[in-house]
Amino acid sequence: MLKGKKIVLGITGSIAAYKACYVIRELVRRGAEVQVVITPAGKEFITPITLSALTQKPVISEFFSQRDGTWNSHVSLGLWADAMLIAPCTAATIGKMAHGVADNMLITTYLSMKAPVFIAPAMDLDMYAHPSTQRNLKILSNYGNHIIEPASGFLASGLEGKGRMQEPEVIVQALDDFFEEKEKDLKYGRILITAGPTYEKIDPVRFIGNYSSGKMGFALAEECARRGAKVDLVTGPVALTCRHENINRIDVESCQEMYDVCHERFKGANAAILCAAVADFRPIAVADKKIKRGNDGFAIELAPNPDIAASLGKMKDENQVMVGFALETDNEEQHATEKLRKKNLDFIVLNSLRNEGTCFKSDENQIKILSADGIREYGRKPKSEVASDIIDYLVEVMPEPLPF
Repeated sequence: MLKGKKIVLGITGSIAAYKACYVIRELVRRGAEVQVVITPAGKEFITPITLSALTQKPVISEFFSQRDGTWNSHVSLGLWADAMLIAPCTAATIGKMAHGVADNMLITTYLSMKAPVFIAPAMDLDMYAHPSTQRNLKILSNYGNHIIEPASGFLASGLEGKGRMQEPEVIVQALDDFFEEKEKDLKYGRILITAGPTYEKIDPVRFIGNYSSGKMGFALAEECARRGAKVDLVTGPVALTCRHENINRIDVESCQEMYDVCHERFKGANAAILCAAVADFRPIAVADKKIKRGNDGFAIELAPNPDIAASLGKMKDENQVMVGFALETDNEEQHATEKLRKKNLDFIVLNSLRNEGTCFKSDENQIKILSADGIREYGRKPKSEVASDIIDYLVEVMPEPLPF
């Protein structure tokens, strides 16, 4: 389950720092990509060149890596990672994390991290048992961090206790188990997804449409299906195929056809993700034969199409979640926020044509997610990874357990 996952590995100043080499080796063996961030004290126990040789990446320790003004962005690391693992994690680092003491690159990266954080404590057994350490660990646990229980040993008093860093294979397995469980976090759910463009006929050979390829909607369908959901994918005309057996593909052409199917399927859905680029208007009159070229101008009178998102928003009950998409060219956040409110959406995914090489026909995207709780920004990624980010957010806001 770690194949293709991006892991930030934090290393602190512990005698157990040498075990980080075994952690890296096991992560890489399972297909993960590892970026090491080490504290200044950590470099006293293990050299960056050793770590770099194992990860095939430069080790990050300081904010400024050179004297030419270039710097390491903890914010970018927080957006890049699928998980952060701090192993070994000393009592001092645990205290700083619990109280937001951002005095080194590792702590600032932790405070910027959007992905799950795993902590493998490593210290003297008496230090681990101290009330201060236990209080700080409880704070971190309450913040949603995952504490990897340390191994046992003997206290100075001769009694058995814990504090020694857990074995590398156990630590890596904890991450593997987390992602395996995450794979099925939509089990038994039903998700309605729209994708692609709609075509509004002018005559038998011409139509009004747009440049949507459907790639984002299909990526979302595959991600939901992979995580255990049954998916109704209502798609306009696209040259894409579905791979997962949990996807029920329903092909439509016009907005009205998509509207009718969505109204039928939404009744039994836990969530609707409205990713399609639906035409806002349709020709009032559709010619039954091909319109011939003439010397005079040609005018088409248009009528507004039904608003699928707004109509489903009126149907939505308290157990259903609705996700909208907005593609804007100006005043992006303002327009997206208006759509969020008017259409009764739980959150909206904002794209911008100002980000060149994203949106239409591209294999990459760069999004913001807007909700009543604020704005969450993401870096530029392949659409498959963007889909994972969106579904992670969906899982956060969906009611538990799934009601249908």
